[in-house]
Amino acid sequence: MRHTVHVPMRWSDMDAYQHINNVAFLGYFEMARVNLFFEHPTHDEKTGMRRGLVVHSHEIAYKRSVVYDADPLEIQIWVSTIRAASFRCHYELFDHGRLAVTGSTVLVPFDFALERPRRITPEEKAFLLRYLDEPDA
Repeated sequence: MRHTVHVPMRWSDMDAYQHINNVAFLGYFEMARVNLFFEHPTHDEKTGMRRGLVVHSHEIAYKRSVVYDADPLEIQIWVSTIRAASFRCHYELFDHGRLAVTGSTVLVPFDFALERPRRITPEEKAFLLRYLDEPDA
């Protein structure tokens, strides 16, 4: 299942060419992740990944330019791979219904008290499995 988030563009995200700068999209993806893992009303410390996550890596592909607009962008986020101590999220960003950017992020659960990665708990895995899907080919 995919989770959909509507993300507003910021005037400051625009570059000298009058379109949204490429680095802004990682921030938009982050807003979608925060919405899914930390802000969703059904989340708690056991199932919502509130115990801590760090980014291991990102991949991003730009399909078309996005011009600043007051209408928010639509981002679909889902999980494709769950390992013992990491998982991968995928994103599709739509501008007025047209696919503009795709990407993925590998996330690692992290114990900030011990300053080291940790394994995914059974409750967290059950939560992640609700958003398991495959990336479009």
